[in-house]
Amino acid sequence: MLRPFALAGAALSVLAAPAFAQTSTAAAAAALSPASVTLEALKSGPEWVSLFDGKTLAGWVGGGYQVEDGAIVCTKEGNFLHTEKQYADYVLEFEFKLKPGSNNGIGVRYPGTGDAAYDGMEIQVLDDRDAMYHNDKFELGPAQYHGSIYGISPSTQKEKNLLKPVGEWNHQILVVVGDHIKVILNGETINDAYLSKLNTLDGKPHPGKNRTTGHIAFCGHGDYVAYRNLRIKDYSPAAPVLPGNPDNTAPPSFTALFNGKDLTNWKGLAAPPNDNPFKRAALSEAEAAKVQAEADANMKAHWSVADGALLFDGKGASLATAKKYGDFDFYVDWKIPAKADSGIYLRGTPQVQIWDPANPAQFSVGNQKGSGGFWNNKGAGKDPLVLADKPIGEWNTFHIRMIGDLTSIWLNGKLVLDKAPLDNYWAPGTPLPREEQIELQNHGNNLWFKNIYVRELPR
Repeated sequence: MLRPFALAGAALSVLAAPAFAQTSTAAAAAALSPASVTLEALKSGPEWVSLFDGKTLAGWVGGGYQVEDGAIVCTKEGNFLHTEKQYADYVLEFEFKLKPGSNNGIGVRYPGTGDAAYDGMEIQVLDDRDAMYHNDKFELGPAQYHGSIYGISPSTQKEKNLLKPVGEWNHQILVVVGDHIKVILNGETINDAYLSKLNTLDGKPHPGKNRTTGHIAFCGHGDYVAYRNLRIKDYSPAAPVLPGNPDNTAPPSFTALFNGKDLTNWKGLAAPPNDNPFKRAALSEAEAAKVQAEADANMKAHWSVADGALLFDGKGASLATAKKYGDFDFYVDWKIPAKADSGIYLRGTPQVQIWDPANPAQFSVGNQKGSGGFWNNKGAGKDPLVLADKPIGEWNTFHIRMIGDLTSIWLNGKLVLDKAPLDNYWAPGTPLPREEQIELQNHGNNLWFKNIYVRELPR
C-alpha cells in the first residue's frame, strides 16, 4: 500500500516519484528469471497448505476484514490482518480482485507490530493504473507499482501492465526464500530480487529487510480488495541433522540422490579442461556426448557401492549429479581416512572443503580449522566458523543451503558458514552459474558418501 494514504477530504501525502531513486525497471526486467523455473520447482517439494477455509477468518488476527462469497475482503475499517502463525521461507499463492484505485499490500515477515513496509517488508497490491496515481500533483515512484517491494525493489508492472481489468480476479505467486523475493503476476515474473544485493530506494531505514521470519499480513487503507484461494508451501530451513532417519531414505519433501545400491542419478566428471562448466557449455552436442561417455567409463571403474555407501577407490575422477541444481537444500554424509582431502562442488564450482584437521602436512593451509569452509575463496567464507569434524573414520553430516549467491553450511549440527558467498573459481569476478551439477570431489584417496538428499528451492 501507499503510505500514508490520506482519508477523503484530507491532504494527499504520499511518496512521490522524486523521493525514490530512479531505478530502471527496464534493466530490472532483463535480470528477471522466468516464471516457468518457479512453476517447475513447485511441482515437487512440500505439500500445499490452505491459509483460508473460505468461510471464516480462523488462523488470522486483526480487524476490518470480513468473509464475502468465499473471499477475505478489506472493509472501510480495514488496516492489518495477519496470520496467527509466523513463517520464514515459503511460497504463497493467491487470487485477488481490485476496484478502481484499490490500495493494499502483502506484509512479508511482519513482526506483528509497527509498519509492515519497514518493520517487515510489503509487496504492493495496487490498482496502479488509476488516474488518482497519475496527475499533476502526484505520480507513482518506481517501487510503488503493483508487485514492488515497497521502497526496496521496483516491479516491472509499469511497463508490462499485467493486472487484469478491475473487477476481475488476478493470480499471484510470491516466493520468499532466504534473501530472495520473486513476484509472479498472472503467469509472468514482475519482480525478482535478492535483498542482500539491494539498498533501499526511498532513503529510509528498512530493518524488516533483514528479518528471517514473521507473519503474512494484509495491509489495508479501507479500500476494497478481495483475496481467495490462499495457500502456502513452507520451505523453512530443514534440521541440520536427521537423527533416526533410515539410511538412504529421503526425509519429507527431499529426493534421494543415492539409493544405496547403484550409481543411478550420477555421472562421471569430465576430464580437464571440461571439468570447467563454462568449457563444457561450449562443446557441441557430439563433443559433449563423447566427453561424457569417457567420464562415465572412468566413473564405473573407480566408484562403486559397498555396505550402502558410495565408495571411491582413490583413482580416477570425481563424481557429479546427473541433474543441475540452482537453489537447494542438500544433505550428504561423508567419511575419509587419515590425511585425506575431498570436497563438495556447488553449481560445478569448488568447493566446500573436506579434510583431516589433524594432518600436520596441511597445517600451513589451515586444515586445523576444520571442514566446511569455501577454501578457494579469497575473502569471506574461506574458513569455517568452528571446528566441527568428527574423528577420522566416523561419519560426518553436511547440511548445505544455497540461495542465490549465498550459502549456509552446517557440519554435524554446527553452523560453519553463515550466508557466505562462493567465489567463482572458473571466472573470477563474474557470477556463478545459475544452475549446475553438484560434485563429490576426490584428491586421490579413498572416500565414502551416503544419505545424499536434495530439495530444490523455488527461484
